[in-house]
Amino acid sequence: MDWCRYRFRSVWLLAAPPDAVYAVLERAEEYPGWWPQVREVVPVDDVTGTARFRSFLPYDLVVTAEAQRRDPVAHVLEIALHGDLEGWARWTLTSRGPGTRALYEQEVEVTSPLMRRLAVPGRPVFRANHALMMRAGRRGLAAHLRAV
Repeated sequence: MDWCRYRFRSVWLLAAPPDAVYAVLERAEEYPGWWPQVREVVPVDDVTGTARFRSFLPYDLVVTAEAQRRDPVAHVLEIALHGDLEGWARWTLTSRGPGTRALYEQEVEVTSPLMRRLAVPGRPVFRANHALMMRAGRRGLAAHLRAV
């Protein structure tokens, strides 16, 4: 097992239609306004930006994200990640009644030297850190969608 590789999968059920959810998720530079653990997103150009994340651990992860797929018809957003995490992340949105089922998938390798050194003993903590971040993101997005 490679202790520095992670696969994450989260499903968020949201009370807004896929088009509305997609419109919010495609504006990554606005994530810090509704997702507390996304501390900063700085666009570099039309397809690239840098992002800084921090959940309950007192440690920032910094990545460069590059859009790989933006499909408003299929409701799919996918990015390549470089920096403290190398890999990809993808949102796939589908209708679920009047709302949306938002599937988030991510496959990454940790490249941060500190996190690599702590890979084995820290793995359960890193996974819990990610789970808390995703839970807060779901709550934040649901509240944001209700407000707009």
